[in-house]
Amino acid sequence: MKAINPYLTFNGNCAQAMTFYESCLGGNLFMMPYAEAPMPEFNKVKDRILHATLKKGAAIVMAADSMPGQPYNPGNNVHLSIDCESLQEIQTIFGALAEKGRIDMPLQDTFWGSHFGMLTDQFGVQWMLSFDKTS
Repeated sequence: MKAINPYLTFNGNCAQAMTFYESCLGGNLFMMPYAEAPMPEFNKVKDRILHATLKKGAAIVMAADSMPGQPYNPGNNVHLSIDCESLQEIQTIFGALAEKGRIDMPLQDTFWGSHFGMLTDQFGVQWMLSFDKTS
């Protein structure tokens, strides 16, 4: 396992929030709007943020805007994101965390070059697991 980082979800104000966190914490901010994704259904939300990363030293905070219509509950909008080192590791950890939990997005290859999945464990903790297949 390379790292576990917080992943925040916002309801249309991710850019504003992450710019605020950058002003408070410093670091380097990267933001990708939904408009840069290859899926045509994202055109209707092109101004929302698909993925943001704020890095300062070894510290990383990641974030995104939810899609309109998806449930959004302030205070329950944090995932723990695990950056895995291998395909075997992501499959093993994902399977273990999913035991008695709920798979929200099965492990799958993504357009950004990762093998990725999301789940909620048996204790209600939300997880995102990623293995970068390009490295």
